[in-house]
Amino acid sequence: LPMAFRDVNARRHTGLQQLSSLASTGRTFLGPMKSHKFIVDEITNQSTLICSSVRLIESLDLTSAVGQLLNETIQAQNKEFKTGMSTLLFLVGAWSNAVVECLQQNVPVPAIVSVMSEGLNSCCERVQCLQIPIHDVKKELCSGPVGPKACESKTGQVGHDGLTNPWNLLCFQGAISATEEVIPINSCSHQEGDCNFSKFLVSPLAGFGSVASVVKAVGDRSSSALSGGGGTASSSTTQKLSHSRHFSTLGKSRFSSQQGNSQGYLSGPSADLCGCCGLGHLAMALSRGNQTSVKLLQSIAAYQQERAECSGSSQINIAEIVTCCVLGLPEGYSCVSPGFVTLVSPEQATVIKHFADKPLRILLMDGDLTERYRHLGFNRPCNVKTISEHPNPQGSSAGDVWLSRMSGILMSFEVNLVLVKGNVCKDLMERCLASRILVIGCVARDVLRAFGTATGAQAVTYLSQVNTSCVGNGAWAELWQAGDGRAVDLGELVPVRISAGGLALLTAVLTTALPCKAQLLQDQFWALLYRLHHTLKDGKVFPGGGAVELLCLSHIQALVEQPERPGNNKAARELPSPWLAEYRSIVLRALASGWKQYLSVLLCNAAKASSELQAGASVDLHLQKAAACGSPSAYILEEFRRGGVFRGSSDPFPNQVTDLKVWDNVAAKTEAWRRALDLVLLVLQTDAEIITGPRRNQIMNSPMSSEFMFL
Repeated sequence: LPMAFRDVNARRHTGLQQLSSLASTGRTFLGPMKSHKFIVDEITNQSTLICSSVRLIESLDLTSAVGQLLNETIQAQNKEFKTGMSTLLFLVGAWSNAVVECLQQNVPVPAIVSVMSEGLNSCCERVQCLQIPIHDVKKELCSGPVGPKACESKTGQVGHDGLTNPWNLLCFQGAISATEEVIPINSCSHQEGDCNFSKFLVSPLAGFGSVASVVKAVGDRSSSALSGGGGTASSSTTQKLSHSRHFSTLGKSRFSSQQGNSQGYLSGPSADLCGCCGLGHLAMALSRGNQTSVKLLQSIAAYQQERAECSGSSQINIAEIVTCCVLGLPEGYSCVSPGFVTLVSPEQATVIKHFADKPLRILLMDGDLTERYRHLGFNRPCNVKTISEHPNPQGSSAGDVWLSRMSGILMSFEVNLVLVKGNVCKDLMERCLASRILVIGCVARDVLRAFGTATGAQAVTYLSQVNTSCVGNGAWAELWQAGDGRAVDLGELVPVRISAGGLALLTAVLTTALPCKAQLLQDQFWALLYRLHHTLKDGKVFPGGGAVELLCLSHIQALVEQPERPGNNKAARELPSPWLAEYRSIVLRALASGWKQYLSVLLCNAAKASSELQAGASVDLHLQKAAACGSPSAYILEEFRRGGVFRGSSDPFPNQVTDLKVWDNVAAKTEAWRRALDLVLLVLQTDAEIITGPRRNQIMNSPMSSEFMFL
């Protein structure tokens, strides 16, 4: 077999250089001030706005072996945690450059692998002292002092103690603005369970001072004194401070003029709704400044806690949450809607209008609703084409027979609504529309499961399996209504809401006027949701804002100054050969350079430093203070308690409340470190790239041919 062979393990190591180049594309995704990127499809000329390492890697042309390995690593992190991909991508690039520098100093590959692996393991053990139990975090977030003591005045001058607890900021915001914007509760006429949802909805338009405020249904325009604000509710919108992970975002538009007077305003006593207060503030500290997602998540947490009848459970059930992006509305209309909100064609919307509060019989399909669909294990051979199974003297095609048979089954069981997990035959959908049967495809399995539980329907693989017990009852469908109570008809696709009595399903409706931003909004929402989910699952968090990485850097520098090998575990003591000590300091410094570069870019992206040189000087200063303290971990925790490790006069908004306590996931962060280093060391230990197939001939005729040996 013709092959092309290239030696990649030279001093400049081609594979590591490729890793570094690919990773550099996501450099601006690190930290809170992420720079968005446009991905343009050259074929369709359509563009998509991204702010995620996952979407970036998916959009790149990763034809090389190294690129495919990087993609698999990023996808694995995303599949398990949905967070930490930007950290992973950045450290891949930083440590690739560090390893190349080691190779240029003639450090043997086994020494690089051994020392770096043990150095990272030692760091992971060292940072365990920074893990803070969730119970302590929630207690601190929800039991802080509330009242005038947290604020010096209503003009924005806050004392230093007010910066150390996010709850104090909530008090401060309540003091400067008494306006609470609320979400109208749509379609509460069908089921009491949906109406209960209105008691706990919090508007994403409102500031963070309204975390514990509750909302009445549409049409109730009563108002009373706002808790903590000392004022009364009004229709005017007052600008509030905006929470960010490291800085405040100013000038958020509320679109209040479009809300009209149809919204109900309610202010009531602040209360911890079965622990939702703690979850809401915890989500805020994990949000990276994504205000809309925080407010949506607070609504979801309140509703799920209420459904659990105040059992004390602090978990978020992700299986009961779906998203739907509605184009054409301002982002201020984003809300949480009970039930299943999805987009349908105008023809399907016409059928839904005909239903008009009519109870529907529902059927669930766990597969494709097509003629050729066969479930796993019964797919026909792809290279066999069936001309005719049975002669048909009537002259009608086999497809017409199947269509008539399937539509006949649906009508015989009086089915009004069909939810299909996979694809739906277009011709069958048209026949069903003519018979006023609504068929919706590409429905998630969790949605089918929720409707099955609520309506008693049993999912089937084929329509031929349908019997009376498979069909559920009690569902309904209607057009989804925007925040001002009007139905939304945006032309090509119409949002509709499908629900049932007792349906444990919530839809986060994300609205935007920019089609290219739809995927971005969904990614941001799911990232925060999974960040909170994994935080509750771990039961502990790391201090955020670079605190953990600073301790790693301090620890590595301490190991460099020690004569013994990194780590105190058995594996480190048993590392063989004397050359390990000879190259140990070089490799550890290379590992530390990755951490320092990470912190420098983080400070620059967070507007804490004007350049990487200034950021590096700030990192060095903190390292000196930590070493002088005698206990770096104690120094870092004390600085974090005061409002953040990296804070000072270089902040872009020195008069704003910026230094809030922020937190990071434990498992996601440490796993991102390990995956990044594992990928770098894997590529390092690869000594050759062998290319077979048609691409060999392309390389032979390209300028790169001098790098290959053709076999």
